[in-house]
Amino acid sequence: MKIVITAAATALLGLSSVAAQAADKVLIVVTSHSQMGNTAEQTGYWLSEVTHPYKVLTDAGFSVDIASLAGGKAPADPRSLDSKDSVNQWFAENAVHQQKLEQSLKLSALKPEEYDAVIFAGGHGTMWDFPSDQVLQQFAAALYERQGVVAAVCHGPAALLNIRLSSGDLLIKGKKLTGFSNEEEQAVKLDQVVPFSLQDELTSRGGLYSAAGLWQSNVVVDQRLVTGQNPQSAEAVGHEVSKLLKAAALSSN
Repeated sequence: MKIVITAAATALLGLSSVAAQAADKVLIVVTSHSQMGNTAEQTGYWLSEVTHPYKVLTDAGFSVDIASLAGGKAPADPRSLDSKDSVNQWFAENAVHQQKLEQSLKLSALKPEEYDAVIFAGGHGTMWDFPSDQVLQQFAAALYERQGVVAAVCHGPAALLNIRLSSGDLLIKGKKLTGFSNEEEQAVKLDQVVPFSLQDELTSRGGLYSAAGLWQSNVVVDQRLVTGQNPQSAEAVGHEVSKLLKAAALSSN
């Protein structure tokens, strides 16, 4: 597993103020989009990109909410419903956890000051509804500017493309990051289906993109931005978010 961490000291100093006020809450945001472009296939969020960071964070003592852009029952990508995944099983066997996806919160009804971190889970559905959603952009920018952590995994970094800070700069400008690679999109034969190349768009907006090989866990941390490349990176994204928040809590004591 590859993990790149930069500007850690700056991140911890910035996080100390949010940790002092926060309620130890993390928000996972999933897509509300269920149609795979012009095909007859269904898509949505990728289940393990929700369940794996969710378990890491709840085990670490954080309260975790799940929201979607539309609220209500969020669509899961059928290809991601792996019942052999032990963490998916753990999540499905708990009615409280499961209910958070069955009746997801509506992002527009939430306040960024109520959360320490936001994680944008992936799944191909995010490529259609995340990039242009202004509520998402405003929520993430406000959370980041009050020294919170913004994280995304796999196709979740589609959420990062148009988040603009009060300075006028894009959040990702000049920051090291990762996300689902062109090589991986071609490997799943969806490079001609998705509306754009995530790797190319992250790069064109000033992100300093890097990738590991196919299906290798790869997490990049730059200040308070945490990104994971693919489903195999979801658990590690949860760990890196937890580390940042816990370190900030310690520094504020």
